[in-house]
Amino acid sequence: MSTQANPYFSRRTLLGTALALSIHTPHALAQSKQLLRISTPAVADDWHARMWTVLKDKLDKAAPGQFDVQINLNASLFKQGAEPVAMARGNLEMASISAFDIAKIVPEFSIFTAGYVIRDPAHLMKVFNGPIGVELFKRVSEKMDLTMLSPLYLGTRQLNLREARPVRTPADLKGVKLRMPGSKEWLFLGETLGATATPLAFGEVYLGLKTGTIDAQDNPLPTVRSAKFYEVTKQISLTSHLVDSLFICVPNTLWNALNAEQKTKLQTAAQTAAQYNNAQRIKDETELIAFLKAQGLSITTPDVDAFRKSVQTAYLQSDYAKVWPSGLLERINATR
Repeated sequence: MSTQANPYFSRRTLLGTALALSIHTPHALAQSKQLLRISTPAVADDWHARMWTVLKDKLDKAAPGQFDVQINLNASLFKQGAEPVAMARGNLEMASISAFDIAKIVPEFSIFTAGYVIRDPAHLMKVFNGPIGVELFKRVSEKMDLTMLSPLYLGTRQLNLREARPVRTPADLKGVKLRMPGSKEWLFLGETLGATATPLAFGEVYLGLKTGTIDAQDNPLPTVRSAKFYEVTKQISLTSHLVDSLFICVPNTLWNALNAEQKTKLQTAAQTAAQYNNAQRIKDETELIAFLKAQGLSITTPDVDAFRKSVQTAYLQSDYAKVWPSGLLERINATR
């Protein structure tokens, strides 16, 4: 007898098929979502952490059921700086990468680690959302196999001095032991400001200021508050010598696997998250002036043009500038 003539066999086959579908369909649907594992060193209350929730919410509403966004804070998935390698190996789908880390693979990007290249957050966004950004993002794509979705404001670094002193030009910082991170790039920046750059681990900065091992440190104002450096310093000099940035990235393999509509929605979500972060961080920095004054610190503004001219001249005469594309600094300076 053929199987088609056996009603029991037909019912049994149909039931089995239905059962198999009921078991495997949810899994298959889950697998159809594009996984987006995000790694960040930011802590939960940092705007750089909160912005990822903004991205997730925006994407969930714009493309329901299409992306599985998993946010990993506190460098719990990958330590800071390891994200590009993780994305290259297929172990990570999204992160915000620093200009310093990009410059390790794309040397011309080092121009954005130099002092007084980017003037302020608005200048940052105009540079990277314009032709310069298009050109440099293409180089990052070619050399790092990453697609840059949006620039992101990290903060503006200011000088924080243990003892108050007149600071108008770099000459006024002669002999000041300025703590900088230990890499040669950071130390060079400290020297161009006119100070004596002194390498010291971040965890040792508070005690160093308290005991006089160092005379000054530089960080964005939110760090001065969170690390309580205002307890052991007396002055903030608003040098604004480095407007620091991050870049929201995904691997090219992921980007190329998306259709045009998904690409638009993912980029829009990244840009929305960046705008949220930027607005909150700028608001924080503005309000912190009043907070630091209330703690007894004097807030002074030097001759920023004098600092900019001195620092840019030092960079242009150094080996760092040799890898910068011809005319790029002038184009950045001319961006308004």
